[in-house]
Amino acid sequence: MEAQGLVESRGSELHLTTEGERWALHVVRAHRLWERYLADEARMPLEKVHTEAHRREHRFTDAELDELDAALGHPSRDPHGDPIPTREGILPKAESTPITSWQTDRPARIVHLEDEPAIAYQQITAAGLRLGQTVRILESTPQRYVLSDGENEYRLAPAVAANIHVAPLPEGEVLPAGAISLNELKHDQRAEIVTLDEAVQGFTRRRFLDLGMTPGTEIYPELQNFFGDPRGYRVRGTLIALRKDQAAQIWVKPVN
Repeated sequence: MEAQGLVESRGSELHLTTEGERWALHVVRAHRLWERYLADEARMPLEKVHTEAHRREHRFTDAELDELDAALGHPSRDPHGDPIPTREGILPKAESTPITSWQTDRPARIVHLEDEPAIAYQQITAAGLRLGQTVRILESTPQRYVLSDGENEYRLAPAVAANIHVAPLPEGEVLPAGAISLNELKHDQRAEIVTLDEAVQGFTRRRFLDLGMTPGTEIYPELQNFFGDPRGYRVRGTLIALRKDQAAQIWVKPVN
């Protein structure tokens, strides 16, 4: 690596050169964009995307990354909440706090889920916790943490809960009273779209926006599925099929 001009020795320490830092950011960008693709489009289980991205991160050229970035809709974060470097090599700073250091009963938004160690990450995802979710601490003891999103409770060991990083709720982004996720809407009940969940990124977000799923748009379930999933929704005169996990990321407010 020294011969290639990527690192240099300074006494007993190794430091990245300017070219080494550029290449490191390229690899990080490739890894996180590919994770985004695997999670959103390949529908690969979240606990597997990290390992698979490691296998591919060194194979992308700058041009290929630019194409992937554009096709994904220029996502800002990977499926774990880590910021994705820009094509100019800028790595946005991510500010968050482990939930084990958060104030009890103060609402917060999940902005990062640490994926190592893998066993802790698997417990978090198996519990149903996800990026963009608003939670609060109901109980914290040396034995367990109990979190709530207003509907469900999640019990985790402190060592596992420490891998959940949160941030204060952004001002003006609190959901209005009565807002529910689209998958909770009853058949033929009409609603107005409030917002897309922060967790919706990549191709999926682009498709939702291309279909006109913007705030204030009317939407309602029109076609049921014998197996329950997917379900047909009418939006802007078009009937579209959404899976439950997709509809759960669209917030709506029922209207008469």
